[in-house]
Amino acid sequence: MLNSEGSSLFKPTGDRVDAFWKWNSLKDKNNRKSVTCDFCHKTTTGGISRAKRHQLQIKGDVGSCKKVPEDVKLEMIAAYEKKIAETAAYMETMQEEDEEEEDGILEIARLKTPEESIKLGKTMRQSSVNETYNKAARDRAVQYIARFFFRNGIPFNVAKSKSFKLMIEAIGTYGPHLKPPSYHELRVPLLKKELEYTKGLLRGHEEERIKYGCSIMSDGWTDRKNRTLINFLVNCSLGTQFVRSVDASEYMKTGQKIFELLDSFVEEIGEKNVIQVVTDNGSNYVLAGKILQVTRPKIFWTPCVAHCLDLMLEDIGKIPKVKRVIQRGIKLRHGVTRFATTFLTLQRLHKQKANLRRMFNSDEWLKSKAAKEPKGKQATDVVLMPSFWNDVVYALKAMGPLVSVLRLVDNEKKPTMGFIYEAMDRAKEAIQRAFNNNEGKYKDILAIIDKRWDCQLHHPLHAAGYYLNPKFFYTNPNIDSDNEVVDGLFKCIDKLSEDDDFVVEVHKQLLVYKRAGERFGMAAAMKARTEISPAEWWKLYGGKTPHLQTIAIKVLSLTCSSPGCERNWSTFEHIHSKKRSRLEHQKLQDLVYVKYNQALLDRFECHDVIDPIALNDIDDSNEWLLGELEGEEAGNDLVFDDDDLNSLDVAEATGAGEPLQNTRSQTHINKAAAALAPTNEKGKKVVEVEEENEDEGEEEYNSNASESDGFQQHNDLDLEEDEDSD
Repeated sequence: MLNSEGSSLFKPTGDRVDAFWKWNSLKDKNNRKSVTCDFCHKTTTGGISRAKRHQLQIKGDVGSCKKVPEDVKLEMIAAYEKKIAETAAYMETMQEEDEEEEDGILEIARLKTPEESIKLGKTMRQSSVNETYNKAARDRAVQYIARFFFRNGIPFNVAKSKSFKLMIEAIGTYGPHLKPPSYHELRVPLLKKELEYTKGLLRGHEEERIKYGCSIMSDGWTDRKNRTLINFLVNCSLGTQFVRSVDASEYMKTGQKIFELLDSFVEEIGEKNVIQVVTDNGSNYVLAGKILQVTRPKIFWTPCVAHCLDLMLEDIGKIPKVKRVIQRGIKLRHGVTRFATTFLTLQRLHKQKANLRRMFNSDEWLKSKAAKEPKGKQATDVVLMPSFWNDVVYALKAMGPLVSVLRLVDNEKKPTMGFIYEAMDRAKEAIQRAFNNNEGKYKDILAIIDKRWDCQLHHPLHAAGYYLNPKFFYTNPNIDSDNEVVDGLFKCIDKLSEDDDFVVEVHKQLLVYKRAGERFGMAAAMKARTEISPAEWWKLYGGKTPHLQTIAIKVLSLTCSSPGCERNWSTFEHIHSKKRSRLEHQKLQDLVYVKYNQALLDRFECHDVIDPIALNDIDDSNEWLLGELEGEEAGNDLVFDDDDLNSLDVAEATGAGEPLQNTRSQTHINKAAAALAPTNEKGKKVVEVEEENEDEGEEEYNSNASESDGFQQHNDLDLEEDEDSD
């Protein structure tokens, strides 16, 4: 690199060099004190720290650079703030270490000779005086900070935010007599600066979507004021960017109006930059998506995979056995649970099975007031009922693999388009294994999954992602015989190609990919198939097949879901509160934009960039259940470790195995028992017939079947016992 005078300039390199060397250089690479600004070519002699102040225009001992472009200045500010945050974290760590070291010094002083202790004691007394002063000053400062929180109703978790720590650090750096921002400054110039700063942070997103395309995500929700709001976001490989929230209360249910909204948003982002539009599966969105694909034939509409999986779990929850166990489980944990939350609740109950049984059999519980109340009695019956725990196992086996897939796709960091096709296949296989490949036990579950998959989830992008993922392509020798996958790939190539010539080149380059030619056959490339994300793999090794590389990166960088839409529903409502009702509409939008996007960026930066997705969690999602059931007889587990009393004995003794509400077959049994019972001196039958449960919330199950909820009347429902006999 040459300066204006023709002499060479140098830039320090290495992992630990300061970020500001990106905009500064050295005339002498051995003298890092003399630094030259890349914009005005002024040389300062205070090292990179003084060069920073020069370029950031911080007044003091150095002149300000007037030639730094605005976009670069925003990038500099971001780098400077990041450095401050890292320094603050380091100082906090050092402070903790200093406290530990002080404890060590005190211990050493205790062990030293009297002469040595005198010398050490003087140093420690001086240190103690300084620490006492600093502690008093800190106590005063933090009390004022706490008072600000208390008086203004600020949530305590704000103290954990990075921006709060940066603010405190900046105040400390400024020193005494800092004049706080005024009401006007906060509303106008400072908000404007923060908006520009946030846009600067997202500039890379715009460049990435121009290069590799993006997904538009939308999701509607209703706030506490019954307004129907739609969040619009854009997702690319660098993360998710919030664009705006729209109040669609007047036309939310009209597919044509939703299409017009989506279409205008595509126009704003740029049609050539948009690969897919992801929405939920409501009929209005489905219609809008179909119209959009006709109007803009180069764009895909895809339903949100996370929402589809939620609907699968909801449908499985309607299976009588699962529905029954969910309603009974709610008696142990109050509150309506649905979808994946239901699974987590049942999983937790199953984990605490032994502890729950011990508790409800304990003298402390039996003597308590709660045990005599209706809800307490119902909870006791549920916990001591062997058939309940068998149904818990059934529900967990049915739902576990799908919940694992839901965890996989419900993230913003790792693009999952190259994994969803394989993940769904593995989930179905895991369910079959969980039921020991007994089709009678899992066929209803797979029918639910297939119905949702065929009509909603099966999509050309999912198939193309599977084909272009080297992790799966090179381990499946029959992949080219799968017409569903190959047809999906060709549809994506046609849509994502610029013209017919581009399509021809892609098909030629597919032959290179198939035979692992060029860089695809390198030892490093073969090893990396399973170690880095598929999009990064194509960026590294697909350069000799540029047309196919472009298509592959575009597909494999796509999200399958719209989690960013749902996780910040409250942001719009929080800012549109009564306290801010006087703010004009644009300021509200700006506040939401700043808050939403900075939160998305913080979450995105918390994880590894190219960490590959492993599907082992789906394969292993039911192994803990399978292993536990081998050789176990339903109801024979011990209530207490030091006693031979088992749960079946307790269930029979307490009547917990009896139905919570009479079925028809149980009614016949009760009537028959009453008919055979002896009479007393007044001619009345002496028999105890179970009274009907009058709890209105308890729903009758299998009322038209010849099976009861009683353990001994419906062994066909006892999954644990059935599996031992398979």
